[in-house]
Amino acid sequence: MKVHIMDLSSGDRLKVDVFNRYGVLVLQKDTSLSNDAIVKLMQHGIDYVDIEPLILEHNFNSNTTISDSVQKLKPVFDEAVEGFEVIFLSALASGTYDEAKVDQLLEPMINGLIGQKDVVSLLLLLGDNDNYTYNHSLQVGMLSYYIASWLGYPKEEAYLVGKAGYLIDIGKSKLPQDILSKPGKLTTEEFEIVKRHAQYGHDIILNSTGDSVSAQVALEHHERDDGSGYPRGLRDEQIHPYAKITAVADVYTAMTSNRVYQSKHEFLTVLRELNALSFGKLSPKPTQALINHLLPNFIGKKVLLTSGEIGSIIMTNQMDFFRPLVQTESRFIDLSKEREMAITEVYM
Repeated sequence: MKVHIMDLSSGDRLKVDVFNRYGVLVLQKDTSLSNDAIVKLMQHGIDYVDIEPLILEHNFNSNTTISDSVQKLKPVFDEAVEGFEVIFLSALASGTYDEAKVDQLLEPMINGLIGQKDVVSLLLLLGDNDNYTYNHSLQVGMLSYYIASWLGYPKEEAYLVGKAGYLIDIGKSKLPQDILSKPGKLTTEEFEIVKRHAQYGHDIILNSTGDSVSAQVALEHHERDDGSGYPRGLRDEQIHPYAKITAVADVYTAMTSNRVYQSKHEFLTVLRELNALSFGKLSPKPTQALINHLLPNFIGKKVLLTSGEIGSIIMTNQMDFFRPLVQTESRFIDLSKEREMAITEVYM
């Protein structure tokens, strides 16, 4: 029976050899189709294949569990989140914090990240923590470390970038709690108060450690390449390279997290928005480093679609990286073609 490749299921068996339009053998007769084999057919531009009438039962069993190596990091993550609360409260009470405590929390985490390439799973693991302020700081620190590493920074310097990212919001300890936790949109006056956290963070870090670089990063992480940021409206080359990295990590983490005034956005949608921001707002190099290294991590991830269907991402679409090919229990869905459908959530 002739079947369109979008209707194939893993386990279907080819009835005849399959050749591409150039006469090159793609798959042999009697091949039991795996997800990779189906993707290969798509890559060769094959539209229809003949399969045996008896279709084997499709066993849909995507990656639903966290790998052991990722799971082992959860206690380290939890300790770093809880530890930031102590640092935050210390800054609130005295205007300073203990730098040794920061290193005590961060060094085990950074060491645990070495060799961990599935950063999306790490972010999904961290997404279980509901404390936005402290969890956000950990995620920014982690992503800042990764981006610096992807950009070619040596390990020691990447650690410093991660540490600076971990501390960029320490100045929020000086903001009124009612503004930080306000569920609705901030007024113009309230937003002006929030913007002060950049200067507060600079002062707290400098007074605590004398680390002028981390202090500068805290001051500049809301600056933008086109001069539209705050507090000083700096442009491109005026912004510290570390601050450009932490800005990307900060925006991505904020947009993918639940906050009192905003529900989280789906990961791939946020990457698309970051890509747009890299043309004028966010620095292109760290933004594209994040996008290029996260996209492969989505292969195999379980997703919920707007149709209510659950499936797995099996291939990144070269025509639209942010709308991949998804396999459900009953069909393949090319989101680059079915524009009315979208991913609403990504799971392990």
